[in-house]
Amino acid sequence: MRTLAIAALQTTPVPHDVEATWLRFAEQVRTTRELFPHVQLVTVPELLLAAEGPLLGRTPAGWMEQVATIVPGPLTDRLCALAAETGLWLVPGSVFERADDGRVFNAALAVSPRGEIVARYRKVFPRRPYEKATPGTGFTVSDIPDVGRVGLAVCYDGSFPETVRQQGARSVRPTG
Repeated sequence: MRTLAIAALQTTPVPHDVEATWLRFAEQVRTTRELFPHVQLVTVPELLLAAEGPLLGRTPAGWMEQVATIVPGPLTDRLCALAAETGLWLVPGSVFERADDGRVFNAALAVSPRGEIVARYRKVFPRRPYEKATPGTGFTVSDIPDVGRVGLAVCYDGSFPETVRQQGARSVRPTG
C-alpha cells in the first residue's frame, strides 16, 4: 500500500505581520521534520502566510492588495528553499497571488522536496460577498512520486462537488 504521511498544522498567523508569520511557519515546519521524521507533507490553514487578522477582528483596508505576491517570486523562493532544506512536500495554505494583469487570486501551492513549485491552484469558489479575490477558472492535480496524483482545493471549494469531480477526472492516467 502507498501512504502519504501528512502533518496538518493547526496554526495561526501573527496578525498583520508577514515576516513574523513566515518565521513562525518556517520554525513549525522544521520542528515537524525533527519530531515526526515519517511525515512527508506539511500543510497549514488558508492564507496563513498572508498574515490576516482574526476572523472577527479588523483588517487594515487594502490588506489583500498590500500582501499579494507574485508567483514565482520572493515568497515562493523562500518556500522552495524551506522544502529543499527539510525534504518535505509543502502545501503552505494559500497566498494572495498577484497575476501579471493585476488581479489578485487566493492561490494554493504545492512545493516538492526538491524545492520546486509543482502545482498552483487558484480558488474557484471564493465565498461571496466576503472574499474579494478573483475566482480561478480551473482545477489542479499533480503527482507525488511513488504515492499518486493529488489535487489542491481551498476551503469553500470543498462545498461544491464539482471540485472533487474535476480533480478525479484529471487524476485518471491514460492507458496504452
